[in-house]
Amino acid sequence: MRIRMLCAALAAIVLGSCGNAIPHERREAIERWADELQPSAASRQEIVRELEWFATAARPLQGIKIRSVAEDIKTHKWESDVLTRAFTDITGIAVTHDIKSEGEVVDKILQQMQTKRRIYDVYVNDADLVGTHLRADSALDLTEYMAGEGRDVTDPFLDLADFLNPEFGQDYDGRQLQLPDQQFVNLYWFRHDWFSREDLKAEFRRRYGYELGVPINWEAYEDIAEFFTGREIDGVKVYGHMDYGKKSPSLGWRFTDAWLSIAGVGDRGLPNGLPVDEWGIRVVDRIPVGASVSRGGAANGPAAVYALTKYIDWLKRFAPPEAIDMTWDEAAIYPARGTVAQMIFQYTTWLSEDEFLTNKGRVVDADGKPLWRVAPTPHGKYWDEGMKIGYQDAGSWTILKDSVKGDDRKAAWLWAQFCVSKTVSLKKFIVGMSPMRKSTVECEYVRERDAEYGGLTAFYRSSDEKKFTDSGLNVPHYPLLSQLWWRNISTAVVGETTPQESMDRLAAEMDDLMATMNLRRYSPRLNTPVDDEYWLSQPGSPKPERPDAAPETIAYEELIAAWE
Repeated sequence: MRIRMLCAALAAIVLGSCGNAIPHERREAIERWADELQPSAASRQEIVRELEWFATAARPLQGIKIRSVAEDIKTHKWESDVLTRAFTDITGIAVTHDIKSEGEVVDKILQQMQTKRRIYDVYVNDADLVGTHLRADSALDLTEYMAGEGRDVTDPFLDLADFLNPEFGQDYDGRQLQLPDQQFVNLYWFRHDWFSREDLKAEFRRRYGYELGVPINWEAYEDIAEFFTGREIDGVKVYGHMDYGKKSPSLGWRFTDAWLSIAGVGDRGLPNGLPVDEWGIRVVDRIPVGASVSRGGAANGPAAVYALTKYIDWLKRFAPPEAIDMTWDEAAIYPARGTVAQMIFQYTTWLSEDEFLTNKGRVVDADGKPLWRVAPTPHGKYWDEGMKIGYQDAGSWTILKDSVKGDDRKAAWLWAQFCVSKTVSLKKFIVGMSPMRKSTVECEYVRERDAEYGGLTAFYRSSDEKKFTDSGLNVPHYPLLSQLWWRNISTAVVGETTPQESMDRLAAEMDDLMATMNLRRYSPRLNTPVDDEYWLSQPGSPKPERPDAAPETIAYEELIAAWE
């Protein structure tokens, strides 16, 4: 509330005074970019006012040069190619926005955290690391900064309430450590045109005894995968599932990006389950106390083993043979070939690729409308009502407070806000399909084009959107712990270990690593191991063995109606 009042006061000052203080060349740049950044969810008058504010706020910072970095997706490439020019033209602050792989971004931010030597002034760093920044006390507290030192460079039109999920970058007390720049979600993807064919629907009903539709649970997903695999549709051999299995860091993301929570590993409660989250880590009073079942965690419990078992089984039975040797980026665009009926785990950033938007005759109809749709991810048999449904994350602006200070910090903060401003957010969404503002997905421009986005924009307007969350605060050191996942899971994929053996080893290694951590705040203190049966007999997670559920589907049209 205090921040809203402050922003309103600043806006009043800006609207009354900034226009006359702007040099001619900046005024020309504002007018030019107000046109080039169309379409926008903001009116042209609102755009000009916001750009005027940036020009005025930057006047004391002329000549400063800053560097930022983000991972290599379309959204950030557009920021680098277009928004850097706009920002420099309007503010006089030179910015270089490097594009690197996700792993390289994490490596650089870790190096800067450890050495306290500035490499970049600001990072677009996944909100998955918010638990790390909280415990390492590494990220600038933006809530405090906006109200204090950074008050004169905080956009009065920023409007945090308009962000889809600002909480992804907040600590346990709701203080903003990271500001969302773009947002992506993992959703279920399927061929709506095939699911709508009366002959296939009738055959599925005869064979399985229920309706072909969007699967609500894994039992239905498996039936649908079996039904489509090996079938020929319109002269094309079809697979009922798509995934990837190559030993690489992206195999770890396949699991840390909430596969265990989708199976039902964690506890009820949003955003991540308390006291046990989707990584199977138990946290008490903000302190991680264990990942192994023997310590009260769930990373090697029945639900986690079930999650890994199903992943391997479906990969080998229903996916193209080459999928086992693919990484996430290779597998993500494979369904655009037109040979895959459904994909349980689709990063929606890939839906902006041309293969999904222009591949007529395969996944787009003659009018350019997608033949595919997206829907909520079906959940496993250990999932309980009140748990998160799936994974969503936000690449988020992060300023490391120990190495970026003074005017450099102010310039970095201006650049970050410019990239998430209402002025640019709609145009950025059109490029990368990774929104971060409500005003973007709710604006008339997007609503008129909902059919072009295959249900993605409807999802972001639905109540389900809040049930898809990032890795959250309970993970004490995401970069270190995440490396353990793909190395252990890969041995189960190739049959060197059983799923139980892989998850036992993963849980033990997580505990061993957490035991060595000495973080500034809420550092792990592990529980003493006891017999697994003690924890499995307690309410909540870890959960004992469960029988399979009855398969359940819903018609896509019924789902959309519920969302709207």
